[in-house]
Amino acid sequence: MASASGGQVAGARSGAPGSEGRVKDASGASPGPAPRHRGLHARWHDSIAGRLWRHGIDLELLHRAMGFSALGLVTLVPLLIVVAAALPFQERGFALWVIDGMSLSGRPAEAVRELFAAPRKVLSATSALSVLLVVLFGVTFAASVQNGYERIWEVPSGPWHHVWRRVVWLAALTGYLYAETQSGAALRGVTAQSVLRIVLTSLLGVLFFWWGQHFLLGERVRWGALLPGSIATMAGLGGLRWFSDQVFSPLIATNAVTYGAVGTMLVVQSWLIGVGFVVFGGPLLGRHVHDAWQRRGD
Repeated sequence: MASASGGQVAGARSGAPGSEGRVKDASGASPGPAPRHRGLHARWHDSIAGRLWRHGIDLELLHRAMGFSALGLVTLVPLLIVVAAALPFQERGFALWVIDGMSLSGRPAEAVRELFAAPRKVLSATSALSVLLVVLFGVTFAASVQNGYERIWEVPSGPWHHVWRRVVWLAALTGYLYAETQSGAALRGVTAQSVLRIVLTSLLGVLFFWWGQHFLLGERVRWGALLPGSIATMAGLGGLRWFSDQVFSPLIATNAVTYGAVGTMLVVQSWLIGVGFVVFGGPLLGRHVHDAWQRRGD
């Protein structure tokens, strides 16, 4: 009995499984980095960036941005062109909004103008069925934006009879886009007018996206919680405008020569994906900034 227990003790001291082998590796050193890695992972998991990353994956942010681009192209193009044709003003339409939003000038701007129909040629070719299809696609487009906001704020979908909210939001979006593009024509010129235009369009944009979230969410989220996302959206659109001027504008100039209208359309489609990413990414960032403020307050 004594010799057997002594052998067991000797086996444990000699490095048998379950003893020192769990504490030291083959070289005799302790595996210290593992706890540190777990600590870094825990800090990332609880940080704003980590929460934002996981929520963006659950939201399928890039997928939604691509859907926004596709629906926006089949909705906003005919909608803005038809509405522009019915208004007694010149230089209105989807092309002008793209030119203004992408900060295009010269040959790239001309390529975008050539891509889309002139407004004065549209009304005579527009039928009741065409208008009905535009409205149908427009409501679907608004529904996709509404669903994205609901997923961001984790609220249930609204009842089906609230479809009127989508129609109202779509009309407000059309008015906002026209006001933004026409401000460029009215306040183009000296530096003071340019600064005034930036201030006015930024303020108008924050108000629109602030109201749009509150309205499409059925007034189920407080105004104060939605404000950071509205500011982040306008900041993102401003950054996208600068990026378009630096990257997309030269691409349009080269693609229009190499690939013609198809090349221009591909660049415009890529820009619309960026717009969709900002439209959903801004409120997503605002949601987590607001939640972080609340946690600190508690």
